[in-house]
Amino acid sequence: MKQQSLPCLRLVTVPVVLALLTASVSPVRALIFSSTGDPSYNTTAPAGNLAGSGWQYQGLWNGFLGTPVSSRHFITARHIGGSVGQTFSFNGASYTTTAVHSNGTDLNIWEVAETFSTFAPLYTGGNETGRDVVLFGRGTQRGAEVWVDGELKGWQWGAADGALRWGENTVAGTYGSLIRFTFDQSAGGNEVHLSTGDSGGAIFIEDGGIWKLAGINYAVDGPWKLTVDGPSFNAAIFDRGGLYRGGTYYPDSPTDNPSSFYATPISANHAWISSVTLVPVPEPSVVGLLGMGAGVLAWRLIRRRGNG
Repeated sequence: MKQQSLPCLRLVTVPVVLALLTASVSPVRALIFSSTGDPSYNTTAPAGNLAGSGWQYQGLWNGFLGTPVSSRHFITARHIGGSVGQTFSFNGASYTTTAVHSNGTDLNIWEVAETFSTFAPLYTGGNETGRDVVLFGRGTQRGAEVWVDGELKGWQWGAADGALRWGENTVAGTYGSLIRFTFDQSAGGNEVHLSTGDSGGAIFIEDGGIWKLAGINYAVDGPWKLTVDGPSFNAAIFDRGGLYRGGTYYPDSPTDNPSSFYATPISANHAWISSVTLVPVPEPSVVGLLGMGAGVLAWRLIRRRGNG
């Protein structure tokens, strides 16, 4: 994971290759919940209103996650690495990679020799801000509590167990070419933040009654310090008040000031994805075209619920 610097997400630490946007953002690893530290929480497929929301498309690549996007291709975070000839594990079968395609973002599309029996539809509408999502990762458990002047601020990254977990969040806005999420303590039982190991995990948006791939986990804010000269640590922080990130101090206030994590959007990159996979791009709406244009410009310029 990198740090705000916008390196590989480390999930704030997206596998500490979710990189911390240093100072930053870091690459990520595993999902951390605001409601519980139970390591078994949300380790089975979502049900009810969230059934079919992307769990079925998650495969294992180089210790992280990848998502099939055609009968012969899967997509993941570029910063997690890998090489042609390695295998991608999906639905109990192994698929040998034969080529990799990149477009200058943190996305890699890997081609495989075999054929996937199913693959995820893509969210191409743009305008992600305000949309509720389901996201996936595998990495650390929730670790030690972070306290400042008697107030709980979040949790350090804990032990990495590699378990596949899902959670929920809402798109808060953008950061350059990325989509941004915040970690809000009062948002609901499934509210989640990233940590190292979560890089490459998928983010899904429900669109027209269909859950579609909308982003790939990239990075998180951090690392953090209790004092300007103190040791740094990675953590899922729901209130930055009283903490330092690099040389920046966040004054405490009566309201929470949550940290963020970031993902590479599919909508701004769907034309490239289609050119690689040869899966036709759906005819966009006027709103979708406006969102796509904003995503391209941003690149060039550089809650929730509790249903389980």
